Amino acid sequence: MVAVRAISYRLVSRYRFLSRIVAPMTDDAERTWLDDRLRDLGVPYELFPCDPALADTAAFCAAYGFLPEDAANTIVVIGKSDPPRFAACVTLAPYRLDVNRTVRDRLGTRKASFAPSDVTAELTGMQIGGVTVFGLPVDLPVLVDSRVMARERIVLGGGSRSWKVLVAPSILLELPSVEVVEGLANEPTVPDVPVVL
Repeated sequence: MVAVRAISYRLVSRYRFLSRIVAPMTDDAERTWLDDRLRDLGVPYELFPCDPALADTAAFCAAYGFLPEDAANTIVVIGKSDPPRFAACVTLAPYRLDVNRTVRDRLGTRKASFAPSDVTAELTGMQIGGVTVFGLPVDLPVLVDSRVMARERIVLGGGSRSWKVLVAPSILLELPSVEVVEGLANEPTVPDVPVVL
């Protein structure tokens, strides 16, 4: 099990991502930034350009023909403590992250919730819809739902709303502070449909 450390997002914001928040990068600069983080991990990958307006998972999958079951979302979670504890969680789009039990237990806090978008941006330097596990602060634990590892190929955020990464899930095991967790996310709920006779 990866030890979860308390990370002050104010301290982390001084990390190298600050320049990305202050001065947005061009598509070429974003691609270079992403390539720099992927190249040495030893797993083949493909960078997939994306219309920023279609970066959110449902819109992306519908527009570009990907299955939601192959879309692996990176979600930052905050554990309520002093100082707060953070983790980046990776789960497939159809599943709901089990924030109130599994993630909270991994963080070692009494309460946990999704980090607000401004906190996610300050901690990672990335906007919602483009958050990626590549290039996160090394002290930030990465928790991966075990179902992600069962897919042949996954689509991950690319660090901006303009890029996605198509890659085998084994690349996640090459990152620091990664833990694959059984039951990190719950099965999707199927809404009750009235039976018409």
